[in-house]
Amino acid sequence: MKRIHTAILGTGFMGKVHTEAVRRLGHVDVVALAASPGRDTAPLKESYGIDNVTNDWEKLLKDPSIHAVHICTPNSQHAPQALAALQAGKHVLCEKPLAMSSAEARQMVELATKNNLVHATNHNLRYYPMVQHARQMIAAGDLGEILVVQGTYSQDWLLYDTDFNWRILAEANGAARVVGDIGSHWMDMIQHLTGQKITSLCADTMIFHETRKRPKGSVETFTGKTLAPSDYEEIAIDTEDFASVLVRLGDRCRGAYTVSQVSAGNKNSFRFEVYGTKCGLKWDQESPDQLWIGHRNSPNQIIVKDPSLMHAAAAGFADLPGGHSEGYDDSHKQLFRRFYRRIADASTPIDYPTFEDGLRGMHLIEKVLESSHKRAWVDC
Repeated sequence: MKRIHTAILGTGFMGKVHTEAVRRLGHVDVVALAASPGRDTAPLKESYGIDNVTNDWEKLLKDPSIHAVHICTPNSQHAPQALAALQAGKHVLCEKPLAMSSAEARQMVELATKNNLVHATNHNLRYYPMVQHARQMIAAGDLGEILVVQGTYSQDWLLYDTDFNWRILAEANGAARVVGDIGSHWMDMIQHLTGQKITSLCADTMIFHETRKRPKGSVETFTGKTLAPSDYEEIAIDTEDFASVLVRLGDRCRGAYTVSQVSAGNKNSFRFEVYGTKCGLKWDQESPDQLWIGHRNSPNQIIVKDPSLMHAAAAGFADLPGGHSEGYDDSHKQLFRRFYRRIADASTPIDYPTFEDGLRGMHLIEKVLESSHKRAWVDC
């Protein structure tokens, strides 16, 4: 297979995740990294083993040997970087939420389509093997008609007013924080699983810390718990810590979910429940190899990931045999594999979330904020 050269824009938490996952594909080389302005690139060259590390991402896009880019920067940079990359003829895989607004996301969709380039939104959580097995069960009618969906995405890394990250700032993250950062995952997942669109919703959001103590220096995502009081300055906060959302899917399905970054003890607890007229399903990202199946008139089941026992259409999302766990990093690898297959062969079916999915996600995020502001149901 022809080797593909890619560049990673952003060297924080997600930049590391993307780089490691791409390197596992075999036929894709990470040939360049773009760090934030002013960051010392020498340690990055050493730790990543990449010579071409720069603070100038625009310079990377001028390199004709680079075929694709991954955008792992703060949300405010997604659209400018993606549009520039697409204009330069690069295929683009962008972190979620796709942009700062649905208007920006629509520009990205239109330019990618116009230039006939491969584009993906990084909703990696779709790609756990047991999630794909659940999806195939639903598609096969094993659950019957879907009546109810429920779930949460709960974290605790922003529980204290001394916890801080660029995502807290609307200027860098957008108007929605917890709804965009992790609520986008839940809404994408439930539509991916059921094959039904969210048609209307009613939301309530809450800022528990109206002020926070911002570190005077840079703090990477999920870090910053050891700073001293002298390292902070207090600022006002305008993005939400929590949201609860009622949803309607299709004509009859009803449900609810919560998203939180202040729920003590939850490190990365993404859970969904889907209930139909025949049986129900539960899955938790913190126990990713297990899928609970609930029955009305027979004992409930917990099945464990084993590709030899999974739905045939789901088995290809597992690379390891039963009893060998596949987790967060593997979910990225599975999405990236399908993205790069499409780059290598344009006839390959699209089996990954595209910019259109990211645009849909931005639309729903805006509807959640609209509903919370109006304190009313809104159509989607």
